[in-house]
Amino acid sequence: MAKKSRSLSGKVVFITGAARGIGRATATALIAEGARVAIGDLDEDLAKRTAKELGGDVFAIRLDVTDHAGFTAVLDEVEREVGPIDILINNAGIMPIGNFEDDSFESAYRQFSVNVFAVMHGTREAIKRMKPRGRGHIVNLASMAGVVPTPGAATYCSSKHAVVGLCESLYWELRGTGIDLSYVLPSLVKTELAAGVRDTRASNSIEPEVVAGEIVKALKKPKLAVYAPASMGPITKVTGLIPRALGNKIMTASGSDHLLLDSQTSAGRQAYEARIAASAPGADKARP
Repeated sequence: MAKKSRSLSGKVVFITGAARGIGRATATALIAEGARVAIGDLDEDLAKRTAKELGGDVFAIRLDVTDHAGFTAVLDEVEREVGPIDILINNAGIMPIGNFEDDSFESAYRQFSVNVFAVMHGTREAIKRMKPRGRGHIVNLASMAGVVPTPGAATYCSSKHAVVGLCESLYWELRGTGIDLSYVLPSLVKTELAAGVRDTRASNSIEPEVVAGEIVKALKKPKLAVYAPASMGPITKVTGLIPRALGNKIMTASGSDHLLLDSQTSAGRQAYEARIAASAPGADKARP
C-alpha cells in the first residue's frame, strides 16, 4: 500500500545556510507548499534580503552553525517567533578543492565543523525538541561525494561520508519515536559551491530547484536516502556492481578524475574559496 502524502501546510521549517543556493530553493519550494519558513545564514544581510524576496512571513536570522551555543539559541528564537519546529533542514556546507596533501589542518577542521559537527549538533537539538512531541522530520544534506570517490575533494568527501554514516545509524535509534530522518545526496549542483566546475560526459550539474523538489517529496513521503536527481539512486546501485578496474577506466575516460582540480584557477572558484575561508568563525575561535 502506497504511503499517503503528508501536507506541509502550516509546518514550521528551519533551514540553515538558506540565503542562497539549495537552501534558498528549498525555502521557495516549501513556501509554495504552505509551510511557515525560517532561514538562517552567516550572512545576515543576505538572509534578510532573501527573506524579503521570498515574500510571506519568512523569518530570517544570523546563524553561525559552528557556534553550537549560538545555534541552540537561534533554534530557541525561531520557536519563539514562528512556533515549534516541525522540520529542521541542515543545509549549510562548504567544499574547498585541492590535493589532499596540500590541505591544511585549518581547512579540514573548518569543513568538519560546518559539514559534520554542526549537522550533528542541529540534529541532536532537533531530536530533543521533537521527541517529547512525538513527531518531526530532520533532513541532513550529504552529497553524492559521500558515496562515490571525489578526487580533488577528499576531505569534503570524508565529511559527507560522515553525514551518511550518522544518518544510517541514527535511523535505527529514532524508530518508534515519531521522528523521521532523511539524508540528501545531490549530484553536482549549479551553486556557488560548484563554481568553476564544468560538466562532463559522465555528469551534468543540476539546478538547486531539482534538489529542493526531491526534499519536498521526501517530506511528504518520508524516506531515508534521497537522491537528487532521483535517477542517481538506481545508477549508483548499478555502478556499485562494476569491477574497480572498469570503474577506473570510466573515471579516467570521462575526465572525472581531475574534474574538480581543473576548476581551481577559475575566478569564480577563487572567490568562493576566499569566502568560505571565513565561513566558520565559531569553529576558528574554538579550534585546538
